[in-house]
Amino acid sequence: MFMKTASILVLSVFLVACQTPTKRSSGTVLGGVAGGAACSNVGKGSGRTAAIIGCSLIGAMIGASVGDSLDKADEVHAQDTLENSRDNQANTWHNPNTNNQYTVTPTRTYFDSQRNTHCRDYSTEALIDGQREVISGKACRQADGRWLNI
Repeated sequence: MFMKTASILVLSVFLVACQTPTKRSSGTVLGGVAGGAACSNVGKGSGRTAAIIGCSLIGAMIGASVGDSLDKADEVHAQDTLENSRDNQANTWHNPNTNNQYTVTPTRTYFDSQRNTHCRDYSTEALIDGQREVISGKACRQADGRWLNI
């Protein structure tokens, strides 16, 4: 279950981080954060701290692995969806390399005056190993046309 959630989180980074971060590094960071969050209610005191650290390390390793499994095609589809799809228009694709299926749906488009750019709320649904996972996010358009997760 965690691997599937981490995969969706890495895809969300692809919606946004097409410049310098690698798939592996993005997956590592998101996996570590998700792992730590998943164990944040385990134990008490120093036991809780140890659980969070342990889960963060395990999550980082799993996230790196998931990041390696996502490819450029997923990134291109996700960016294209944010750039060209209307609100509530789903874009679904199947990745033949991973056998995963993704659906990204922009849900709201608006101008963010603080950032001085257009932004979109979106929902990502992934079907990984037969399991459905859903996350939501927000991305803003950068000057170079890429969408950056906020």
